[in-house]
Amino acid sequence: MLLELRAENYAVIDRAVATFGRGLNLLTGETGAGKSILIDALALLLGGKASADFVRHGAEKAVVGCVFEMTPGARAILEANGVDADADEATILLRREITAAGKGRVFINNQPATVGVLRLLAPELALVHSQGETLGAFDAVQQRTLLDRFGAVATDAVGEAFRAWRETTAKLEELETDEQDRLRMADLWRFQTGEIDGAAIAAEDEDLQLEAEKRVLANSEKLYSAAMNAHELLYEAEQSVESMLGAALKHVEELAKYDARFEGPAQQLAAAKAGVEDVDAEVRDFAENVHASPERLEEIEDRLEALDRLKRKYGKTLGEVIAFGADAAGKLAEVENRDALLAELKGRQAADAARYEAAAGAVTAARTAAASRLEKRSEAQINDLAMKTKFHVRVTADRATDAWTAHGWDTVECLIATNAGEPLKPLEEIASGGEMSRVMLALKVTVEEEASGVKKGKKTLLPRTLVFDEIDIGIGGRAAEAVGQKLKTLSVGQQVLCITHLPQIAAFADQHFLIAKTEKAGRTHTDVRRMEEGERVEEIARMLSGAKLTETSLLHARHLVETSR
Repeated sequence: MLLELRAENYAVIDRAVATFGRGLNLLTGETGAGKSILIDALALLLGGKASADFVRHGAEKAVVGCVFEMTPGARAILEANGVDADADEATILLRREITAAGKGRVFINNQPATVGVLRLLAPELALVHSQGETLGAFDAVQQRTLLDRFGAVATDAVGEAFRAWRETTAKLEELETDEQDRLRMADLWRFQTGEIDGAAIAAEDEDLQLEAEKRVLANSEKLYSAAMNAHELLYEAEQSVESMLGAALKHVEELAKYDARFEGPAQQLAAAKAGVEDVDAEVRDFAENVHASPERLEEIEDRLEALDRLKRKYGKTLGEVIAFGADAAGKLAEVENRDALLAELKGRQAADAARYEAAAGAVTAARTAAASRLEKRSEAQINDLAMKTKFHVRVTADRATDAWTAHGWDTVECLIATNAGEPLKPLEEIASGGEMSRVMLALKVTVEEEASGVKKGKKTLLPRTLVFDEIDIGIGGRAAEAVGQKLKTLSVGQQVLCITHLPQIAAFADQHFLIAKTEKAGRTHTDVRRMEEGERVEEIARMLSGAKLTETSLLHARHLVETSR
C-alpha cells in the first residue's frame, strides 16, 4: 500500500505531500492544479523516464519521494540488488532527484540505487493505469498477462521447456551452419593438439622444476664448495661447531647434577647439537648429489626452450597450454564425430520439443478454461457500467515453432461488440475513450476480484496499489455512478488511487484529497490536503454546480455521499 507521496519543485508543484490510506483514495481539483502531475511523480518513482523539464522553473532540482508498505517480494528484490532491507523493516522509501541539468539520482531506503531496481520493484508495489494506456497500450502481451493473472495460469514449466528446446536448437543450428568453417579449422586443431600432445608435458609446473634444476647445474662447483665448507665447519674441523657444543654440553650437564637451574640450559644445548648434526647431514647429502653435467644442463635448456615456445603460442603458463590443447581436441572431436553428434542433438531436440508441446498444451487448456470464465464475468461487469455489450476472450494456439515463446504459443485477444447487432471487434478498435475506460475498469475489477479472493469472501489486501488517472473521461450520469461503484468494489481487495472530475465518483471516496493551487508573490503554489466530511460535501457540490455553491447542489452532494455508503 502507498502510504505517502511527496513532490518538491516538481513541474508546477513547489511542495506537496499526500498521506494515503486503505480503500479508495480520490483526488479532485480544478484543471491545471497538478492532479495528474502527482500521478506522473509516482510513475517516475516506479522507474519512469526522467527529464530536466520536470524541474520547477528557477529551482536547482526536483525531488519526488514515496513510502510503500514493505512486501516479501520487494524485500527479495532489494536483497538481490544489494540494497539493505532489515527483516523487521515495515516500509520501503523511494526517492528520485532530478537536476536542472538533467542529471538524476535514485535512493531506496536512503541508499544509492538505480532506475533499473525501481522498475523491478514497480510490479510488486503499484500499477499505474492512465488514459493513454486505456486508448493505446493494451496490447496482446497485456491481454495475455491479464488472463493469466485471472486464471492463475502458471507458465514456469513451459518456460523451462522452451529454454531447453531453444538451447538445443541453437547448438544444432550452429553445428549445421558452421560445418564448412569447422572443416577448414580441423587441420589447424589437429596440428595444435599434435604439437601439444607431442610435447608430453609432465606437469603444469614442469618448467618451474626444470628452472630450479638448471640453477643447480649451472652453479655446481660453487654449490659443492659451499656445502663442503659448511660440512667442514660444522663437523670435520678440529674446532667444529659440533665438537665445541658437545664439550660445552658436558660441562653444563656436570653443573646440572648439583644445581637444577642448569637442567634447562643443558636440554637447549643438546637440542642445538642435534640441530647442527641435522644441518650437517643435509649439506653433506647435497654435496654428494651435486654433479657437474654439461649434458644434462644442455638437455634442460633445450626442454625449457621447447616449453617456452608452446607458452608463446598457446598460453602464459603450462596449465593454459594444456587447457588450450584440451579445447582444440574437443573441437576436433566434434568435427570428426559430427554424424554422431548431429544424431544426438536431433534426438535431444525432439525430446525437448515434445516436452514443450506438452507444457504449452496444458497452458492452452488452462487459458481456454480461464477465458470462458473471464468473458462471462467481464461482460456482466461491463454491462453494469451502463453499457450493453457482448464480450469474448479468444485464445488462439499457434503450434508452429516460430510462434513458440517462454509463455507458450497462445495469442490472447479480447473482443467486444458495444452495440446490438454489431460483430465482435478487438478492443483497440473501440472508438469511444469513455467506453474503453469502462471496459478496462470492468476487466481490472474482474481480474483483481478473482486474484484477491474478494468474491470468495477472503478480502485479501494485495501489495499492489492500483492507480487510475482520469479513467472517467468521456462518461457521465448513470455510467459515472456505475464506475464509482466498481472502483469502490475494487478498493475492497486493495488500495486504489483515482483522479476524477465527476462528483458521482468522488462521492465513493474513503479518503478524498483536494488539489488546489494559489498564487503567492507572483508564483504558483500547489497544495494537497485531505478533506473532512463537511469539506467533502462542499467539494462535491462545487463539482456539481461550478464555482458558486447553491443549496440545491449541497443537498445533491449530501445525497450522493449518503447513497454511496
